[in-house]
Amino acid sequence: MFSVIFPGQGSQIVGMGKELYLKHDYIKKLFKNADDILEFPISKLILEGPKEKLNLTENTQPAIFLVGYSIFNLLKDEYSINLNKANFLAGHSLGEYTALASAKSLKFSDTLKILKIRGMAMQSSVPKGEGGMVAVLGSEVEKIENIINNQEDYECFIANDNSDGQIVVSGKLIELEKFILDLKKNSIKNILLPVSAPFHCKLMSKATEIMTREIEKINLNLPTNFIVSNVTAKKVASIKEIKDLLIKQIESRVRWRESVLFMIKNGVNKFIEIGPGKVLTGLIKRIDKNVKVSAINTEEDIKLVNINE
Repeated sequence: MFSVIFPGQGSQIVGMGKELYLKHDYIKKLFKNADDILEFPISKLILEGPKEKLNLTENTQPAIFLVGYSIFNLLKDEYSINLNKANFLAGHSLGEYTALASAKSLKFSDTLKILKIRGMAMQSSVPKGEGGMVAVLGSEVEKIENIINNQEDYECFIANDNSDGQIVVSGKLIELEKFILDLKKNSIKNILLPVSAPFHCKLMSKATEIMTREIEKINLNLPTNFIVSNVTAKKVASIKEIKDLLIKQIESRVRWRESVLFMIKNGVNKFIEIGPGKVLTGLIKRIDKNVKVSAINTEEDIKLVNINE
């Protein structure tokens, strides 16, 4: 049994998907369609940069989706590798939208448009320079929760429970500085991440308002595969639930570690990451080193994929 997983923000790199783009007219056509839908040359930005512009959240989100969605459908339509046989599809934050589009729940055009809006909304929720995120390394989520909950000097939020030993905390920078001091007192390693907003916490409330309106407008179909939600770390069963959880996802913790454990508990022993980078395969190996993982970014990766293994 296998699952297909899609990366989120942070996996982007200038030139992602370029090898497959140059070789396949199928991908060129999807990239051209994306340019037309967004009325903006996102394909040029993906293939050539500049990095600073690609890293703007409003560009990063549709760009990562476009690369992952293109590879997923290339495998299915040009290589007859039916990834829709997967027991589950799942994605990290914006990757959940790639999962839904790949499972034919969201239309390609709607996904591009809503991710552009989502990126802009998340970026503008907190004034630039006021919010941020800290990666906490080598600790357990319960210990970090205790540190945050057992003090009254600052307010921070666990944004991502990524794997054993990798947790991400969001907050205003002035609050995060106090949190970092507490981590140092407890000899816990941490890195202030190069992001410009505190994602996946209640500071994103303005983005929730915007996305509530936008998601309500969208027509969804029932997905062809079970989708595992970031919010609940369980499979989603209805269109109403999908919409509700996409809205909640903006301010909710990304329960990636729990999502992976849910899929493993339900029989999955192989994960295939589709899209730029290998971040999620790395996280999964930390969660359970006994499962098989592979990432597909290149022609060579495609030759090695075997869903029947």
